[in-house]
Amino acid sequence: MLDVSESLLRYWETEFPHLKPKTTGNRVRQYTPKDIEQIKVVYNLVKVRGHKLSAARKMLNMNRAGVDRSAEIQNTLIAVRDELKELKKQVDMLV
Repeated sequence: MLDVSESLLRYWETEFPHLKPKTTGNRVRQYTPKDIEQIKVVYNLVKVRGHKLSAARKMLNMNRAGVDRSAEIQNTLIAVRDELKELKKQVDMLV
């Protein structure tokens, strides 16, 4: 989904205590939709905005609701952009 490695996800689990996916007996991680949303928030702070892990952790601790809302808005904008690109392709094919 986000094109990050398994090792990066495991590392983030050690750095952000709220990232705790369930594991099976075979130590396979099972991410819930809530876990995926948490990972998207961390991804937005670290990979998109370029914050260091300590700054991202601090932002999450200080203003969790604001960070979540900001990530949600950004995801919506990305989806709209992708849809507009697809529409442009279709219009270009008609012309």
